[in-house]
Amino acid sequence: MSRERKNFSDRQKNGKQGERKTSFDKTSRSASDSKRGGGKTFDSRDKYEKGDRKFGGPKSFKRPFDRKAEHDEKIKGYILKRKFDKLANKPEKETIRLNKYIANSGICSRREADDLITQGLVEVNGKVVTEMGYQVQKTDRVVFDGQGITPEKPVYVLLNKPKGYLSTTKDEKARKTVMDLVANASPYRLFPVGRLDRQTTGVILLTNDGHMTKKLTHPSFGMKKIYHVVLDRKLSIEDLQAIREGIRLEEGVAEVDNISYIEGKPKTEVGIEIHIGWNRVVRRIFQRLGYEVESLDRVMFAGLTKKNVKRGHWRILTEQEVNNLKML
Repeated sequence: MSRERKNFSDRQKNGKQGERKTSFDKTSRSASDSKRGGGKTFDSRDKYEKGDRKFGGPKSFKRPFDRKAEHDEKIKGYILKRKFDKLANKPEKETIRLNKYIANSGICSRREADDLITQGLVEVNGKVVTEMGYQVQKTDRVVFDGQGITPEKPVYVLLNKPKGYLSTTKDEKARKTVMDLVANASPYRLFPVGRLDRQTTGVILLTNDGHMTKKLTHPSFGMKKIYHVVLDRKLSIEDLQAIREGIRLEEGVAEVDNISYIEGKPKTEVGIEIHIGWNRVVRRIFQRLGYEVESLDRVMFAGLTKKNVKRGHWRILTEQEVNNLKML
């Protein structure tokens, strides 16, 4: 065999051996295995998890619990975005159905409010509304039975008023008012129902329910009030009888429902029941007969008493008490 043919044969053998050797190379085998979906070396698995498609890995490989966590985060982000968009696109003025507006004011239920609307008893911004499903804004003025109402949750606070406080919401002379005593009773603005003069103590009701306020203060409803009166001298039996028959004042004859001495007390102390709401009427009745009232305490108003309420303290009415007021 010539030398040239021998060299060619040797090179050919060496080439086949090199190919066989190369086929067992770690990297090459991993590459070929990955094409067939076979086993992978550490390096190829790392590239697989990184999503290298050359090594047969998915575009974004993640373990199941990683995918669930990512899904949950996307859902949370979506919900937050929806809420943000809803707030961002929220109209400046919200509307509410008229029957719900009335029900929220504490007057009645929604169904009963529908009846009031259809009967033409409700006004919105000065116009009678009888349309069912009518929408109003919270800034609109809604009037029922001649009294403005608000869609706030009704709150009823009973206060045992002490001396030295005015029964008003504010005073130009910066004197103390009952509002100072109930400042923490409600997040809504409250108003006193009727008035007690500065030196009179006892039961007074505060509420944001305008309809209830009108009901409890209007003379036609005749709400009963009982006072404990302490006079500067004994009340004679003749004057006691005169008060029962009625004392004439500037507004007319002041009629009382009942008056009597207090059992176990001196005759300087009497109890008087009255329903008229004239200004300082109890004091003026006794002054007309020559007596001075040293102490005047209202012990009952519209069935509410100051029992278990210390002077200067307050409490929220129970649901039963509120129902009783509505039925009066």
